[in-house]
This record gives sequence, structure tokens and C-alpha cells, in this order.
Amino acid sequence: MSVRAFTPLALLLINCTALAAPSDYIRPYTENPAYWQYKGAPVLLLGGSKDDNLFQIPDIETHLDEIAAVGGNYIRNTMSARQDHGYEVYPYARQSDSLYNLDIFNEAYWERFERLLAACEARDIIVQIELWDRFDYAQEHWAASPWRPSNNVNYAVDEVGLDDVYHQDAWRDRQPFFHTIPGMPLYEPRLDRVRGYQERLVRRMLAISLKYPNVLYCMNNETSTPVAWGMHWMAFIQEQARKAGVEVWVTDMFDDGYQPARSGKVRHALDHPELYGYLDLSQVNSRVFGEEHWRRFSWLVEQLADAPRPVNHVKIYSDGETSWGSGTPKDGIERFWRNLIAGAAACRFHRPGAGIGLNDTAKACIRAARLLEARIPLWSVKARPDLLSDREENAAYVAARPGEAYALYFPGEGAVTLDLSDAPGDYVVTWIDVAKGELGPDQPRVRGGAPLPIACRMPSVVSDN
Repeated sequence: MSVRAFTPLALLLINCTALAAPSDYIRPYTENPAYWQYKGAPVLLLGGSKDDNLFQIPDIETHLDEIAAVGGNYIRNTMSARQDHGYEVYPYARQSDSLYNLDIFNEAYWERFERLLAACEARDIIVQIELWDRFDYAQEHWAASPWRPSNNVNYAVDEVGLDDVYHQDAWRDRQPFFHTIPGMPLYEPRLDRVRGYQERLVRRMLAISLKYPNVLYCMNNETSTPVAWGMHWMAFIQEQARKAGVEVWVTDMFDDGYQPARSGKVRHALDHPELYGYLDLSQVNSRVFGEEHWRRFSWLVEQLADAPRPVNHVKIYSDGETSWGSGTPKDGIERFWRNLIAGAAACRFHRPGAGIGLNDTAKACIRAARLLEARIPLWSVKARPDLLSDREENAAYVAARPGEAYALYFPGEGAVTLDLSDAPGDYVVTWIDVAKGELGPDQPRVRGGAPLPIACRMPSVVSDN
């Protein structure tokens, strides 16, 4: 595929130093809770990877080295075991009759999981775990699942209320597996037995993951299930963490997050910071394009202005045009940079098939973001669209600490005027070529105290990725 990767980034900057905090565990940054800190220092989470359930891939250390080599420090890890490639294993033991036993764990699954967490900790990579992926429990994936009644020795259809077949698309939320909490629409008492096995599975996971300081928890992949499901698991994980004497950060990911101002679930998460310690707005990176993408994410940032929390984007879609709106690689690059300028705490390119993964373009973007961070830490600035004029739609975006530092992103060639009227002094201008992940040519200093026209005239670069 030929990808046209546009542009550079213009930076006007001064030095900044980071403040340390005492805890080694990943947690919101004490000086700016809209971002994360790890090992006591603020950290911007960036990533891209070739798969989602990375603990299952055989070459995990090699792939993590590839991620870290370009400045990546953030991965997504679904707890999925579905047979996409043939090397995945399920968390339960299989008997000689080929049936699974939900009372006996498959230690190979858990050894792979701990291997991932340990390898990531050694490389200072943060792991965002997703407990439940709805696609694992529908259609062809359900047919092979240990949870399917016909596939295990533990229960039959009439004992737990789970059918052997679920033909409907996962987003329709017809699977009682996700309604095992009393009061949910599909709940019935015999599902308590399933919930018991679910809780036992999560306890086993936590027995490993709570030992590691580099772990965040997300309950679901783009769920359309009522919030009670995720709330149960967030409270469950927090309680287990309290018993272990550690503090963890949990959230949920909503399918309708692409329209956050209209989503009752997003509103619910905003209104309950005691439970949703951070937000994941991955779905805003699908179906939404250009300036509208900026507006929708910026709306969420504004809602958090009085009580900031980190907002993560563990999935940035972009592998090609689809009926549901994944967008092109160019759209993914723009989403990545608009998110960062608007105030995202974490951005990761989604796996190939839905995103550009860790191809050369993704690597260049991550390197470019690290070049920016070294000059202007993004936790030290805020989005200031009011400082730009003479601007066409989707022409440029700016985050600033007025009078000290300004970071401008240009999605393509163009020109804007930056308001430096109240910001006298001399400024260093640095260009970063996003398409290459490299610094641009040296630039002369500019003087503030008046509006400053800035033109982006760097040529586009074509990549074969």
C-alpha cells in the first residue's frame, strides 16, 4: 500500500524540567493529573504493535524491543485466546476427551501472560489490559471457546443459560455472558454459576498482574453492554488490589465513544471519577474525521477541565476505508497528532487490519513525538486554538504555555497566524518532520510581541507502508 504521510510539526519552545513523585506504580501525574507518571516521573504513553493479545505471540521480546527502539512505551493486551493464528492457548486445561475443565487452569496461558508483564517492566513499557473482548464470545470464536457449554465438562446449556450458538454480531449484546450481574437486562439466577467462574478467572489474572507496577486495566473492548457489567469488574479489581496493598487504575471502553457528547455511558464515566480513574476514548478514532475529530475529543477534555484525568487512546484506527469508518493511514496519522495536541495521555496505533500497527510510518510518528517531548513536554502545555487565526479548517492545531512554548501541528501544507501579541521575546523555531521522525533544517529565531505568520511548506513524503 502506498501511504502519503503528511507533515511536520512546528515548535516554538523553552526548556522545561519534570518533577518527580514518590510512587513507582503507574498513576496520574501529581502535577498534572491529565497525564501519567511512572517511577515517580511524568510519562507520555506512545505505541503501536502488530497484534492485540501480545502475550500470546511467540516472538514477544523481539517485538517489544522493536517498539522500545523507536520510543514506544505503551501496548494493548487483550486477554483473548481465540484462534486467530494457531499459536494461542486458552486459560483452561483440556482433557483427553477434548473438553475443557473450568476448574483447572492451563498454566501455559498464565506463564505467557507473566512473561509479557515482566518483559514490559524490564523495558519500561506500560500494559493496558482488556479483560473482556466481546468478539471472543460470539459467532465463530464462541464455537471454539471453553465457556461454550458443549466445550466443557462443567455445565450444560439448561444449567447456566448460555447457548451453544450466538450467530448475531457482538455489538448487538445478545450474549448473556456479559449479563451475569444481578439486575442486568439478560440476567437470571442460573448465570451466577458463570459469574463464579468469571471471578475466579480474574482473580487468577490479578494474582500475577498486581505484582507489576506497569499495568492499567480496561474492562472491555468497545462494549455496548450496560455500564453495570464494567462497574462490577472495576469494583472487583479495586477490591482485590486493596487487599494486596496496591493502587490500580481502571476504566471501560464504550462503543459509542465516537460521539462522546451524546453518549450516556461516557457521561456516566465522567460523573464517576471514583470508579473510572482514567478514560479510554479509542472509538473517537473511528467514524470521525478532520476537524470534527478534534472537536469531539476536545469536548471531552473540556469536561475534565476542573478535575483532570488521563484520557487514553489504545486504538487509533487507520488501515483503510471501511463501511464503519476506520479511515485511511493518513487519517490515523492526523488522529494521533490531534489527540496529542489536544491533551491525550496515551496514543497507540491499532494493529494491522484496523490500523497501521508498527509500520515505518507509525515508527516515524512515535520518534517525532519523542523529539517534541524532549523540547516541549506535553504535560506542560494546553490546547489553545484561540491563538490561531487566518486558519482554514483542519489546517493547524496548537498547544501552548503562552509566553514560553508553542507546539503547532500541520496536517498538510498551509499557513496560519500565531498570536504572540502578549508574548514578547525571542523564540527558537524547530521543525519536526512527522513523516520521517526527524528534525527539519535549522531555522532563524523569531520575535514575539505581535502576530506571527507561520507557513508549513515541507513536502509530503511517500512511504510504501
